[in-house]
Amino acid sequence: MEGAGPGDTGNGDGEPVVVCTMENKPIVTWAGDQNVFYAVFPILTQQLPREPMEWRRAYGRAPKMIHLESHFVQFKEELLPKEGNKALLTFPFLHIYWTDCCDTEVYKAATKDDITKWQNALRAHSTTDWLIVVVESEAKKKNKTNILPRTSIADKIRSDFCNKQSDRCMVLVDPLKDTSRSQESWSLFLAKLRTLLLTSFTRNLGHFEDEMRTLREKRTEPGWSFCDYFMVQEELAFVFEMLQQFEDALVQYDELDALFSQYVLNFGAGDGANWLSSFCQPVRSWDGLALRKPIDMEKRDLIQRRQANLLELRSYLFSRQCTLLLFLQRPWEVANRALELLHNCVQELKLLEVSVPPGALDCWVFLSCLEVLQRIEGCCERAQIEANVCHTVGLWSYATEKLQSLGSLCGLVCEKGPCSEDLQRTVDLLAGLGAERAETANTAHSPYKKLQEALSSEEAFEKHYLELCHATIEMYNSIGRSRSAKLVGKDLADFYMKKSCPQKAEPFLQSALSMYQSEGWELPLTHTRKQLAECQRQLGQTEPYLRTCSLLAADVNLSQEERQLFCQEILKFAAKNSGSTESLVCLPLGSFAQLTSLSFEPPNAVVHVGGSLTMELTLLSLMPEPLQLDHISGHFHYNLDRNSYRKTAEWLTRHKPASGTIFFQAEGPLGARGTSPTPELSEMHEKSPSEGGLVSAGVICRNVHVLLRPPDSQSSSSLDRQTSVTVKEGANTLKCHNVTLQPGLNHLTFHTQAQESGTYTLRQLVASIGEVQLKLPHIYPIVQYDVYTQDPQLKVEPQSECLLAGIPQSVKFTVTTGHYTIKTGDTLQLSNTESMPILLGAGTTAAIYRNSQGEASERSLSIQRSEKVTSICLPPTPPYHILEFELDVVCLLPEAGHLLNGELPRRGRDQPDALSSNTTEQRVTVDCPWSIYSTIISLSFQLPLRAQHTLLSSGTRKYIQVCVENTCEFQFQLSESSLSSTRDLKFRPLHRAGSQDLQSQQCLFFIWEVTWCPDLPPSLPCHFSVSFYPVPSPNPCGHLQPFTYLFHLEHFYTLYTVRAEISPPPDAQFCKTGALCSLEVCITRLCDSLENDKEETLTDCNGYSSAQLFYQVADGGSNWAVCGRSSGVVMMPVKEGACHTLHMEVMPLFAGFLPYPDVRLFRYLPHHSHSQQLDADSWIENDSVSVEDPCELGSGRAQSRGLISPGATGASVEHKGLPMPRLQPFHPGQISNGSLGRQILVVPSTDDHVLEVNVT
Repeated sequence: MEGAGPGDTGNGDGEPVVVCTMENKPIVTWAGDQNVFYAVFPILTQQLPREPMEWRRAYGRAPKMIHLESHFVQFKEELLPKEGNKALLTFPFLHIYWTDCCDTEVYKAATKDDITKWQNALRAHSTTDWLIVVVESEAKKKNKTNILPRTSIADKIRSDFCNKQSDRCMVLVDPLKDTSRSQESWSLFLAKLRTLLLTSFTRNLGHFEDEMRTLREKRTEPGWSFCDYFMVQEELAFVFEMLQQFEDALVQYDELDALFSQYVLNFGAGDGANWLSSFCQPVRSWDGLALRKPIDMEKRDLIQRRQANLLELRSYLFSRQCTLLLFLQRPWEVANRALELLHNCVQELKLLEVSVPPGALDCWVFLSCLEVLQRIEGCCERAQIEANVCHTVGLWSYATEKLQSLGSLCGLVCEKGPCSEDLQRTVDLLAGLGAERAETANTAHSPYKKLQEALSSEEAFEKHYLELCHATIEMYNSIGRSRSAKLVGKDLADFYMKKSCPQKAEPFLQSALSMYQSEGWELPLTHTRKQLAECQRQLGQTEPYLRTCSLLAADVNLSQEERQLFCQEILKFAAKNSGSTESLVCLPLGSFAQLTSLSFEPPNAVVHVGGSLTMELTLLSLMPEPLQLDHISGHFHYNLDRNSYRKTAEWLTRHKPASGTIFFQAEGPLGARGTSPTPELSEMHEKSPSEGGLVSAGVICRNVHVLLRPPDSQSSSSLDRQTSVTVKEGANTLKCHNVTLQPGLNHLTFHTQAQESGTYTLRQLVASIGEVQLKLPHIYPIVQYDVYTQDPQLKVEPQSECLLAGIPQSVKFTVTTGHYTIKTGDTLQLSNTESMPILLGAGTTAAIYRNSQGEASERSLSIQRSEKVTSICLPPTPPYHILEFELDVVCLLPEAGHLLNGELPRRGRDQPDALSSNTTEQRVTVDCPWSIYSTIISLSFQLPLRAQHTLLSSGTRKYIQVCVENTCEFQFQLSESSLSSTRDLKFRPLHRAGSQDLQSQQCLFFIWEVTWCPDLPPSLPCHFSVSFYPVPSPNPCGHLQPFTYLFHLEHFYTLYTVRAEISPPPDAQFCKTGALCSLEVCITRLCDSLENDKEETLTDCNGYSSAQLFYQVADGGSNWAVCGRSSGVVMMPVKEGACHTLHMEVMPLFAGFLPYPDVRLFRYLPHHSHSQQLDADSWIENDSVSVEDPCELGSGRAQSRGLISPGATGASVEHKGLPMPRLQPFHPGQISNGSLGRQILVVPSTDDHVLEVNVT
């Protein structure tokens, strides 16, 4: 009660009044001394809400800080709550008794009885929330003489009434004075008052919520009423609003909204509640939402009396939600909720089957939209509204839609104007609006006035409707919702068409059409095209109208009759005979027929000059009836490549599809864009130009220009765009006349004869029907055929992967005639070579092909051979054919003298070793009849076998082993192997005689023992020969040339024998690990001085020449430790039987059968330029010797260059140029090691070590 005094109760008869506004405050009653209360009332109401209190609620809800205010009323027993009363707004939460008694007699005589009566009334109503306030005044104490000396009135009251709750009695000391004691007492009193008030409020609110939940749980019982429950939960919302907890208050209304919506949905599903029948009553008023007042008491009374219909309940509920949302400063949520509410109400009326007059719901929605928009505009600034258009544009669009529906219903849209029935309907709708509300009566542009004015005349309706449409379109475009803007524009186009203004409707229809095409909406697209066709017909736009008719005639979403109707429109225009080229209308061919596939004959689409080409088109006619075409032509673009003379038919065929058929992807239905284009991805690798390694790898998109095409360019189909490509008639045009296109697939065939070489690309397809020209301006994928002219060519290639020397091989000759005609008598002249004769066979034939895949014809081939040339008489062959025949050739193996150690001799340093050693090249000169120049053909032959030799020794006995390796992929059989020499030598074979098979990449070994006469030859020249032939042999090979191998052996005689003996210590039977053993090395000379070994002698000793030998004992397996000197130089007389013995000590490192240490011998060659003979041991101490290659020494290369070891460079500086000795290894077979492969038993030594073991 705003403005009421502390003692007012709200009305004259004492009944409490519920004031449902946010000005409500918790009620607190006062009793006792009225003057005392009125004296402190101003200060109390001012100080109480100053400090906030923490409000803790049950069920784990978050605490909140609130400011408590109270409405003080005088205590009356009628204010106390009665049984069953659930009203919280009229509930007194605290009762306070005020007294300033300071006299004991007065307290006993009157005050005590009054307090007792007051408490008895509270106990009668089970009220425990009370407080007694004693106001003490120093002035009164001075005037009274009978004041209790020890106890005060407050203590007496606590003793009489507050035995267990002493804090229920508070003392205010001089409340009207500004003293510290007074302020302290005020502070204690206010804190206690806030605590008691909040405690009482929380407890009673909790009881109320429990009772409300109990009532909600009884909703399934008969007799439960939603209206009664609505009033109870709204009471809770009022309490939260009273405490300014608007969020909690909004939650209560949202729960009521959700509960009612669920019941409506259940009703629609067949599970209805009885109380819903009161909301199914017919709608008699549709005045829209009322949002100007915080509480619509009229609708609230209807709900309380259970007389409200669905729209009234929804209107009241949303008005309360709107008020709370505006208190929370969330106006945009109001707009979003309002749009949802309006749509839901329309559906709920249908679910509940509520009777609504035609147009009434449209009026209610229209008024509600404008009411919400004006309510938001009233509490927001203009800049805020423009920045949040996205929240309100939905209401604008919905209001526009409903106004259009009202205009159509009331006859305000049609061209003839409203009839009498329309006028009567308008009067009924305006009557249902009732009188305008008082809060909007003085508003110039209220929703009520706008609707009333819009329904008053056609001009007013058009004005308001256009304003709403343009405003909505502008808002949608400003927030980027172009699709919604185009939908509103389409509705505007319908309005203009009904008003006979097609020129204004066309741009909106075109915009909507492009949207439907880009998004693939088939049915809306068809409907919009029909509207556009009618618009274009009224505007007299012939070409656009015929283009739209062609699309509609091909539209499968229309009936057959409608399609035929639009097709006839085109045929009627085509039948006109104006005779002027300017009257021709160009339409896209794709709207009449779709190109599905195209094939060429020949399939590779490559023909020579003068050849014939056939092109077959497959067209899918989309028309509902046959079309008689005057002609259909394909226009080709001719391109002459400067390098076309180099391109053969095979090269051109390589870039063509294998089947020769090209398939085309059809556009979506009606030209609408279907699925998005698929990205064409390729791998990308980037390599470093300097290092050549991979730097990065990635993926690139080859059709990014298609994927990133702007939406506007994608949305418009090629069928709707008029092409500006001109049609060029010329020699590069293929044409068919009098063609009938039946509905479905049609096959058309074009024939042409190639005239000029080049590339012909199909650019356009053009068809003609009277005055209508159909054009397909762009064709993708690219369709083209190539015409080539080719010079004659000769190609010679082997039939197998590689040609083998020594074996007959087949060579294929391929003659591509090109533009040349082979006449009778034309021959190929092949030069004869001694190393590669041509084998002539009987009945040689040649095959003639039209192309590489065509059928062949056999012709006989005449071959004549003379001393120098071989003439091949070619059969007559027409141009652009292929002539093939085969000849057998054999490459003779090189003679024995031409092979060095089984390989071809190297002719140059630049030739690779593998090529020079394994292959031989043969060249043949060919003279062709079509050229004055000779053609040189080079053929490479691989040697099938490769041989290696090895010298084996056993003492002085010598053996020669020859290894033959098969280097090719064929299997050979070897026989008749032999080894011979020009010297007086004898070779005794030790291998198996007879034929043996040699597999691919395998080796076969032959071995002979060599004996000679008493005169030892200085060298052994040997000649190896073996016969071979392939297994199995595909053709009879006759007698093949045997494989030969020539080699020489030098320094092959055994000069020295080396024998080592190891002896255990004298006191032991076996060698033991770690014990020193004796090693005795015996070197024996087996022959006297030889002619080729004279250079090794250095000194004469007792009439004999002596040689210096360098010995070295080494153990490669680390089994022995050589103690002392392991190498040295010995003087050996060059005499048969000379012997030298060396002694040294070795220690075995492991037990078991150990191999003997390796004993090596070298020739020790001091420097001959030094005049003084040096001690041999000094050279060893220097450790600066070089080891020469015996092969190089034998060839004389070592003498021509100074061989110095890597360590010799430093030694030369240290010894100031002293000459360095050299070590020359012996040739294989000159040293016989008698200890090679021997082993000796070594036993382990006794282990006397103590092993300590710790056990824990």
